[in-house]
Amino acid sequence: MTTSKLDMSRARYWVGRWDRQQEHYMPDREQRFEVIGDVLTELVDRMDPLIVDLGVGPGTLSDRLLTRMPAATIVGVDVDPLLLTLAEMTLGSPRFRTVNADLRERDWLDSLRLHRVPDAFVSTTALHWMNREPLRALIRTCADALAPGGLFVDGDHLHEGAAGPRLDALGEAMTARRAQRMGTASTEDWDAWWAAVGHAPELADLVRLRDGGFAHPVDDRPTVHDYIAFAREAGFVESGIVWQYGDDRVVVGIR
Repeated sequence: MTTSKLDMSRARYWVGRWDRQQEHYMPDREQRFEVIGDVLTELVDRMDPLIVDLGVGPGTLSDRLLTRMPAATIVGVDVDPLLLTLAEMTLGSPRFRTVNADLRERDWLDSLRLHRVPDAFVSTTALHWMNREPLRALIRTCADALAPGGLFVDGDHLHEGAAGPRLDALGEAMTARRAQRMGTASTEDWDAWWAAVGHAPELADLVRLRDGGFAHPVDDRPTVHDYIAFAREAGFVESGIVWQYGDDRVVVGIR
């Protein structure tokens, strides 16, 4: 999954630009990464954990975890060939590899060809595009793959839903106000990033490969309470929120 027009320097440029556009929505994005790293450092017993990054995108969470955990191995799974190529070019090493697979399909875990039981499944700003039942199935697959003590850690914009519409509005407002204070509200947004990608000559082959993008219609959006309930149903002995600012949260399940 490479292209002769895209070199390491440009791949890093596009990943750095991705980071900035993500901060448009998540002013505390780096803190969220730190929290996920804290959870793994605190709860994973092995010095050389095997971690699966769900919806790895261009590898920004994996990048932070590989730096923080020098003996870790990470397998990143995603369905977008352009983002996977950016991850491979900037992070590819014996400690990191990617797999193109759709997390909504039943056989996604088999396609990873893991050499042993993973210690943790992690994700950030990815699973929000899944409807409730596919998410329930995903969390159950993760639970079944883990040994006792294994982890599911997800950071995302997670909502209260019908039980808390004013709380949801408040959470969104708090995040927006913080973005204004931190100066990230004026950065490039999602649509602008993808528009720029579409005009970049070095990414043209990858843009054609992804054929205009991927539709992830969400008409039955899970709430934060669904994440916690699905984890407990699946066999995680504990699950809950370990960090939150506004509508930005980190949920952890302990097998």
